[in-house]
Amino acid sequence: MSETEAGPSVMEKLKTYVRTRKGTILAGEMLLSLIVTICYAASLYNGYSTVGICELIFAAIFFGIFMMELDKQFLLVNWLWTDFFRAVIGAVLYILTSLICLIAGAGDGARIAGGVFGLIAGILFSYDTYTLITEIRSTRGRSTVSTDA
Repeated sequence: MSETEAGPSVMEKLKTYVRTRKGTILAGEMLLSLIVTICYAASLYNGYSTVGICELIFAAIFFGIFMMELDKQFLLVNWLWTDFFRAVIGAVLYILTSLICLIAGAGDGARIAGGVFGLIAGILFSYDTYTLITEIRSTRGRSTVSTDA
């Protein structure tokens, strides 16, 4: 039997990926989404917590995919554009719901706090969108499929 070398453990991949720019952004998005979800859940109008829960789940899924480098194995999906649409939708949803909560949240401190953290999350999702746009522009014109025979 041949000896196989074990690859890096999941914790090592996690530590390494969090140190990258994309890993830091996704970790920040997950943390802010968790804070927003808690704030909205504690408010009188807890229906807004759905936005935080959905964005937390989507950010965690993409964090796991990029951390485990599954994006390099499943080439059927264009991960760059998928992540771009996730970030755009997250930014728009957070900014809209946060503005609604800040404007109409008088007397509900948890709702206002959720709105403030939601605006911060919206800014972070917008920054993620900006970094993805620059990456899309830098890869424009390059094909991932080899045409060599």
